[in-house]
Amino acid sequence: MNTHTTQSIRRSSSLVAEVESIAICHYASQAGSIKNQITLRQNLFSFLLEGEKTVYYAGTSVQIKPGQFLLLSAGNCLMSEKTAGKSGRYQSLLISFDNNLLADFFIRHSQTLQTSIDKGHEEPFLQFEQDSFLANYLESLHQLLGVDGSISPGMRAVKLEELLLYLNQTHPGHLQRLHLKSQEATDELLIRQAVSASLDHPVTLEELAFLCHVSLSTFKRRFAHLYGNSPTKWFLEKRMQKAARLLRQDKLKASEIYNELGYENLSSFIQSFKQLYGMTPKQYQVSTLAGTDPNP
Repeated sequence: MNTHTTQSIRRSSSLVAEVESIAICHYASQAGSIKNQITLRQNLFSFLLEGEKTVYYAGTSVQIKPGQFLLLSAGNCLMSEKTAGKSGRYQSLLISFDNNLLADFFIRHSQTLQTSIDKGHEEPFLQFEQDSFLANYLESLHQLLGVDGSISPGMRAVKLEELLLYLNQTHPGHLQRLHLKSQEATDELLIRQAVSASLDHPVTLEELAFLCHVSLSTFKRRFAHLYGNSPTKWFLEKRMQKAARLLRQDKLKASEIYNELGYENLSSFIQSFKQLYGMTPKQYQVSTLAGTDPNP
């Protein structure tokens, strides 16, 4: 085998590997889902056609409806999908691709791409509204998917390139910022973001560990190092402090706030509150009205 033939084979193998790392498919379901643990091995464009989608990352979440779409960075997330009320279906069109392709895209188009970076964007996702161009783009994908639901490898590469070029033109700097974000995330930052977000959107410790890409035991150990307390005790204190504020300032009843604080029933919330404050939520409210200070 001569040198020219060897080089041709290597180039062909490289091209196959590149286009095979792009997947385009239509997804449909008649059953919703709630907070499924998803490990995205690649970046993912999710064009919503019917229903609703909510995605939770460490420290943030995003919800979209038909006419909107997301670019999600590779990594762990929780995902909920809700079917449409009238049709009872959930539908989306998905395009996945790896970080190497995104990096190669920036290298190949370095002279012509918009180079300003959206420094205000910190989330591991991008949210977009569909316009007339993207509506036609989606229609072209439906035509290419055809009857058997597949698109040739070469055409997948062309369609991804078209989408990336268009988004970089209409949203300059966004793609670069997301790429940098995926490279800059650290263990400590992920944990702090996840903890901060969970105060208003309670999740389990197991879910927090998953979002931070670590085991439950590792999450607990790193949490204790960062906050000087176990996650169970720390979250109990923070949530009960929020409960006390709602009882004291907003004069809400325990039955009106327990669900907001992540409790499935009222009795569990009352027990947790009493554990920290030494009295029931109602007794706490009475004492504040009497002018005494019940705070521990």
